[in-house]
Amino acid sequence: MNKQQLANKIWASANKMRSKIDANEYKDYILGLIFYKFLSDNEVSYILKDMKGAPDDEKHAALESLVENYEDENAKVIIDYCRNNIGYFIEYKNLFSTWLLPDSSFTVADLSVALNSFDRLVSQNYKAVYDGIFKTLQAGLSKLGENPASQTRALKDLIKLIKDIPTDGSQDYDVLGYVYEYLIGNFAASAGKKAGEFYTPHEVAIVMSEIVAEHHKEKRQIEIYDPTSGSGSLLITIGKSVGRHIADKNRVKYYAQELKENTYNLTR
Repeated sequence: MNKQQLANKIWASANKMRSKIDANEYKDYILGLIFYKFLSDNEVSYILKDMKGAPDDEKHAALESLVENYEDENAKVIIDYCRNNIGYFIEYKNLFSTWLLPDSSFTVADLSVALNSFDRLVSQNYKAVYDGIFKTLQAGLSKLGENPASQTRALKDLIKLIKDIPTDGSQDYDVLGYVYEYLIGNFAASAGKKAGEFYTPHEVAIVMSEIVAEHHKEKRQIEIYDPTSGSGSLLITIGKSVGRHIADKNRVKYYAQELKENTYNLTR
């Protein structure tokens, strides 16, 4: 999916949600759900990474074994395996892909439970990365409608939109950063603000990044700091530019700070 196709899908969904969500809050829902999909898909890929040639029923059985059951030794091993290696554990019933199945009975309550479970099951070693990262999404679920039924309908519409958004890293652009920039650029006017106050346009970020990379291309290691990091998109862009000159990606170190909690979560 290229950027224009992605922008068209986001805009169509935004128009559909116009009567339910304030334009300036829409980004909090879509970004939160995209990131949850990313984490969910990442766990699925990790579980199935050694089963590429296996039959579909075996792969499905492997995913169905993702249950929080501490009386089952096999289940306990899988929970620890995920938490120790990717930092978190998501049960099969809470996977984004499970909610999309034809026989799914997904409701807004299921998302609320899933987000609470995610926070509870984050590994202690990864708390700084994931702790409270869905706080804004969780707090805003009640705004999606007047009752659970209408909230569920609105949420299902968002999930149908997000299911096609790529989260596997195969795109030649930062999907989360682009979505953030697109939404801010289109909706900032509703708050009487200029979009430039909220993010660095990607074209500007590329020019800045290439200048930084040219001046530091001889270094074996580089440290990048952004004191007002927003979505973290500028950090990523600079990292990619300097990364072309540094073979080991671990030699590019990122440092950031952000005042607003919602936006800080995007950086994380």
